[in-house]
Amino acid sequence: MTAQQVLEQEQHLVSVLGTRRFLEMEGLGNEVPFFIYPYDPEDSLAVAAAKKRVKNKLKNDHGVSVLEINLYDLTVEMLQARGVWDRLLKLEVEQGKDALLKPLQNMLDPGSKLIPAIKERLDTASYDILFLTGIGEVFPYIRSHSVLNNLQTVATSKPMLMFFPGDYKQSGTSGSSLVLFGRLKDDNYYRAFDIRDREA
Repeated sequence: MTAQQVLEQEQHLVSVLGTRRFLEMEGLGNEVPFFIYPYDPEDSLAVAAAKKRVKNKLKNDHGVSVLEINLYDLTVEMLQARGVWDRLLKLEVEQGKDALLKPLQNMLDPGSKLIPAIKERLDTASYDILFLTGIGEVFPYIRSHSVLNNLQTVATSKPMLMFFPGDYKQSGTSGSSLVLFGRLKDDNYYRAFDIRDREA
């Protein structure tokens, strides 16, 4: 994206997320209030900076508070709390990343481990919109479609926006799919809206 395109999308996010219609989840039918902001992974730094500005503008101009949960930061905290973080770092050095796959998938299982940790944060925070970030950093230990599927059980009372480094492809015939980094098909996920298509 050019700097101008980043600015335009930033302005679009603020104008959509700051509306009463969005905050009160109107016009969704019976769908969960999950939205995806897909972006080119090469634009990650620009998007991260834009996301900070979006949060500030929502707070200052619209009185809208955002709770951001970065999955990478959360999983590091979870592993440190279990006392296994240093051991995992050592294992990675000695045996490589592949040796971490199974242990991490077990320790960070979305249904039994990750979602309860997210719920704990949601229950203790005051917010209007949830931002979910750090998706690329936790792949392949955690898959975004699995997070979204499990998140439906605890996070549907407020709108949620996932910042996704890749493509969100929607098709009437083959359903919708998350393609991480534009190359790795994560899986089908049918219930999220592309935030870029929403009107303010």
